[in-house]
Amino acid sequence: MHVHFVAVAGTGMGPLAGLLKSAGHEVTGSDTSFYPPMGPALERWGVRLKEGFDPGHLEPRPDLVVIGNVCRPHNVEARAAIDGGMRYASMAHTLAELVLEGRSPLVVGGTHGKTTTSAMCAHVLEVAGLEPGFLIGGLPKNFESSFKLPGPRKLPLASGGPAPKRRAPFVVEGDEYDTAFFEKTPKFWHYRPEVGIVTSIEHDHIDIYPDPASYQQAFDGFVSRIPERGLLVASAHDPLVLDVARRAAAEVTYTCLASDDVTAVPPHWMGAPVAGRSEMDVFVGGSFAGRVVLRVPGEHNMRNALSALAACCQGFGVDVKTAMNALETFDGVRRRQDLLYEARGVRVYDDFAHHPTAVRETLAALASKHPGGTLFAVFEPRSATACRALHQEDYAGAFGSAGRVVFAPLGRPDIAESERLDLGRLVSELAARDVSAIASTSVDAIVELLALEARPGDTVALLSNGAFGGIYDKLRASLDARPA
Repeated sequence: MHVHFVAVAGTGMGPLAGLLKSAGHEVTGSDTSFYPPMGPALERWGVRLKEGFDPGHLEPRPDLVVIGNVCRPHNVEARAAIDGGMRYASMAHTLAELVLEGRSPLVVGGTHGKTTTSAMCAHVLEVAGLEPGFLIGGLPKNFESSFKLPGPRKLPLASGGPAPKRRAPFVVEGDEYDTAFFEKTPKFWHYRPEVGIVTSIEHDHIDIYPDPASYQQAFDGFVSRIPERGLLVASAHDPLVLDVARRAAAEVTYTCLASDDVTAVPPHWMGAPVAGRSEMDVFVGGSFAGRVVLRVPGEHNMRNALSALAACCQGFGVDVKTAMNALETFDGVRRRQDLLYEARGVRVYDDFAHHPTAVRETLAALASKHPGGTLFAVFEPRSATACRALHQEDYAGAFGSAGRVVFAPLGRPDIAESERLDLGRLVSELAARDVSAIASTSVDAIVELLALEARPGDTVALLSNGAFGGIYDKLRASLDARPA
């Protein structure tokens, strides 16, 4: 089958194109540009690329046109496919029909932790010998790419628990964002979950969910799609997750940390963190199962690990000890507390964090990992939610673990001033909390400031859900150019 992708260079569309190519389809794709890392990756995967959007890219006529959710109704190439009577679909529908059919999807949803938890699940299932397939919106460091076809063999599984017999597992990062301009439903509604995880629920994506109730309804719809024979893994510390889980038809298993105030439900999977370390003692059904030493820091990653344990062991029958051992070899995901380099004694991390909760957890984890020196938090407000005043107050409390905060200009200056995040006010609010902060005018100005202020032993956390104006290479060059 010839499958053509319109807007192929996205973090979800690109890996799906690569996945379909690996499955034997002829795959082409168009986009406005093919910057690294996605452009070179698409070429490496064998996807034929066409720059720009043009109806001529639809010749010869594809069997299926996949239209990305960044496309607007007036996109000339998407419009030509639809008006020309071609078969077209969203990314979510394409994944469901061409990949998930006949398999047992493990779908990871939640405001925070989706990518890391998905990667943990894929790694545990792989180490356990279950040959999972996966599609993840990030690059797991334990794999060569963000996608993989499952092995040819079917299950049953009987290795470690009462899991029902399932087919070949396929791990999907379940995004709650909408599918396409021609169908405004959440992506993860279409992924046919047999095992589902909800890590957390906190109002996000204000451009399509105007209030918390509409956002929670997306998760209600996700949970309702898990069949009775399936399993829902729910984080018991989150009251909104608890509320959603009560409406599930499937069996529900709960996870939490020992420090959580959990009284509403009995958690089956509990972790007791070891103070000052990336370690936790794991209890299953009240019984001690052993200690896990994680390579990824922070209590949020302990929560992610518990969710992965519950889904893989209780959902697919993986032996608990096997799963715990696998988690100890999990190296993380690129752009999630990812140490890029150390230049002139300054550690530089990259992280996707942009929601206040993710910012707070990421900085707390890095401060715990590197207690010496100054932690510089360099934040680019770029998403539709981050650029708005919705989380103005929450951001003021999110940077407390940093010794110095630098804000880049808003990534969406077209937002009305009355709705816009006020960086000047945020700087003042942080100063009132004894946190040194500055709103910078450009990426180049930020690089100049860091090269001047950062000293050996310091840590720089670059926080952005985008390319951040090429700051990564610019900062490295500037630090390397300093006198030894």
